[in-house]
Amino acid sequence: GRRTQLLKGLPATSTVEENAAAGVSVYTFNVTVSPLSSEGVAILPTIVNSNPLTEAFDIESKGDLEYRVVTTGNPVLDYETMPKSFDLLIFVEDITGRTDLNILTIQVTDKNEHPIFRGNMAIQTVTVHVLEGTPPEHIYQVDAADPENAELKYSLLPAPVPFLVLESGAIFSTKEFDYEKDPHCYFLNITVTDPDGLNSTRTVNVNIININDERPYFTTKQRFYRIPEEQSPGTVVANITAKDPDDEDSSSRLFYSIQSSDRYFSINPSTGVLQVTGRIDRDALPLRLHPNISLIVRVEDSPSSGHASEMEITIIIDDINDNPPECNPSTFRKEANENTTAGMLLLDLRNYCKDIDVDSSNNQFNFTGLSGFGSNNFALESTVSGRLVMTESIDLENPANLRVEVYSLTVRVQDIACPNYSNMIYIYIRIKPVNEFFPVFSNLSYEFNVPEIIKVGSSIGRVNARDKDWPPSVITYSIVAGGGTRDYINIFWISPTKGDVKILARLDYETTQKHILTVQASDQEKTTTASVTVNVLEVNDEEPVCSPNFYSFQIPVSLAVGTNINGFRIECQDRDSDPRSFRYFINEGNMNNHFTFSPSAGSNTSRLILASRFDYESGLDKNWIYRLRVYITDDNLLPARDKITHLIKTGTVTLSIRVIPNPTTVITTTPGFTVVTKRENLYSESAWYVPFVITLGSLLLLGLLGYLGFLLATWVRTRCPPAGKADSVSLINAPEKKKLKKEVVVTMTKLNTVFDGEARDPVTGKMYEFNTWSGARRWKKSNEPLQSVPAMQVMSSATDDSDQGTDRAEAPSKNEPSEKRKELTAETKPAA
Repeated sequence: GRRTQLLKGLPATSTVEENAAAGVSVYTFNVTVSPLSSEGVAILPTIVNSNPLTEAFDIESKGDLEYRVVTTGNPVLDYETMPKSFDLLIFVEDITGRTDLNILTIQVTDKNEHPIFRGNMAIQTVTVHVLEGTPPEHIYQVDAADPENAELKYSLLPAPVPFLVLESGAIFSTKEFDYEKDPHCYFLNITVTDPDGLNSTRTVNVNIININDERPYFTTKQRFYRIPEEQSPGTVVANITAKDPDDEDSSSRLFYSIQSSDRYFSINPSTGVLQVTGRIDRDALPLRLHPNISLIVRVEDSPSSGHASEMEITIIIDDINDNPPECNPSTFRKEANENTTAGMLLLDLRNYCKDIDVDSSNNQFNFTGLSGFGSNNFALESTVSGRLVMTESIDLENPANLRVEVYSLTVRVQDIACPNYSNMIYIYIRIKPVNEFFPVFSNLSYEFNVPEIIKVGSSIGRVNARDKDWPPSVITYSIVAGGGTRDYINIFWISPTKGDVKILARLDYETTQKHILTVQASDQEKTTTASVTVNVLEVNDEEPVCSPNFYSFQIPVSLAVGTNINGFRIECQDRDSDPRSFRYFINEGNMNNHFTFSPSAGSNTSRLILASRFDYESGLDKNWIYRLRVYITDDNLLPARDKITHLIKTGTVTLSIRVIPNPTTVITTTPGFTVVTKRENLYSESAWYVPFVITLGSLLLLGLLGYLGFLLATWVRTRCPPAGKADSVSLINAPEKKKLKKEVVVTMTKLNTVFDGEARDPVTGKMYEFNTWSGARRWKKSNEPLQSVPAMQVMSSATDDSDQGTDRAEAPSKNEPSEKRKELTAETKPAA
């Protein structure tokens, strides 16, 4: 809109007094509007800006387009601290859009103000503390100022107080205060006045502080106290009181303590209440000798470094009857032999019992109430003496006594004085048995029948003995005689506690048929004996033993059926069987049943008989070596039904028979074959040294073997010179056969042969010795004449491990006489 003179009376200048309150009118002006705008103004007069900025002024409407500028009181105008002039820019607009903007200048005028206090006195009442006994001194400095910086004066009311204030505002005390005599607090009204008479007043409180300068004193006059013993903890003994002159007008803040070390009492540090804290036993040391307890009680007005006073009090402890009579020990164990005479003193209880109360009126006691199982056999002589005696003799074997060994009794020991405390005494009286009787066996003698094959450690019977003494004695059994053999001192053992008789070694009917033992029963003091007879029952437990139990021989394939092979027979013995009880049969190796024994039963000797001829040509027989296992049993005399239940023993004989073929017998040989195993070593190219090392080692090994072969050939040549011409003559005129040429590699090993078997050569009939492992043979050296057997032409055939070949006759030794050399010329060596 356009500007028009709407603010009537502006611009203008006005004044306002400092510190004017809110709402004070500063200036009044009017707003002129056009006659066409009788409606009024659109925007009321507003202070849109001020210089300097302030919010201390505002515009209020008085009505009828009259307005006034007033103070807001925020902030309060201050001539001394704020600007002294303000330019207010006032804006107005009527409803037609006309506006006006003018300035009102307001000047602040100075006014004489009251003096003001600064510091703590400006906001609160100041309290000053002064210790009693402090000499006169400066106690506080008042700080005040005049807004117009005028000189101020200080005054103090009321006048008679012992304080003064100087023109500088300094407050001084004028005397030394005593808290116990002077007032404890002063109220000082301090007034400050400017030259125009305006003033301000504040109050200063002065408190006199009490200091600890007096010693507390006890107000309790009693010094001796008496209490009974055994008071419970917490029991009050005394209430110790004291006062402190420093606290005359109030309850004293004092601290109590016991200076002397004491385990019975304690004092409350705040209230002075003396009470019991530990057990007080008048009957125990040290109170038993010194029943008075002295305490030093101390009172202080400060826990540390204060004033204190001390007082001694004495507490006397009185004895009460608080202990029952006691016996040490409280349990007694006594022994008395059975049949002890009546009236015998067993125990004097008063020697073991006492009452530890100090006063004699409290430590008297007596014995009463004897009771318990069997107490009728015992009695107390009197209640005072406490002497326990037997009233009658006790026999443990008498059924009327129920065979009781230990009697359990009780006796009450009781105070005579109230409250009649008591204790129980336990007495155990053992009636000691007397060994009056000997042990008695249930039988005068015992007889046990035991088979000879019973196992070692088995029980064969039991003996039993009893003792009439009560309680029954522990009986111990032992063997005191008999039961020995040639090899053992005693082959029987008896259980010391149970009486079981056991065997320690094997029984043998064939050696001893009866054992007589003497068994002893002992109750540690008395002994008795009984006889034990052990009959050993015969059992067939022995095996037939035959001679020889191993034999090896050779027979020709053409041997006639029914021939006693090589005249062989076995002879058997059995320690527990009749010679007629033997039965012979071949259990293993008798292929095609070529062999049998005659007789086959009923004799202790039997011969080996060829039962059927050999048939190799048709292929019925293929084995040339027979290993027979012959069983000899001792059940020949038993009926068939008893052979199942009776014990039968079996002996064994092993025979090895080689069948020698005729010279014309064609032996089918099995073509030989060679197994070639190819091993190929593969080496890494980088390991070039491996084949080199192997080759070098192989050459060295071959060289060593060649050298050893040379040494061996030299030794053989020196030890075995060529045989003479006479020695190379054949002993048997066998048909000449075409010999195959063979390359033979011979390895010679010198053996120290052990010849552990013998057999008869089927051709010569002579005995020879042989080694059962290697098959080596030699003639048996004997001076006994041998039965002459016609020579037979025998062709040796290597049917087992080698090709066919012609056996050579063994050359006679050079040391043998010429007659024997001639004899060997006409005889062949044992067939291979």
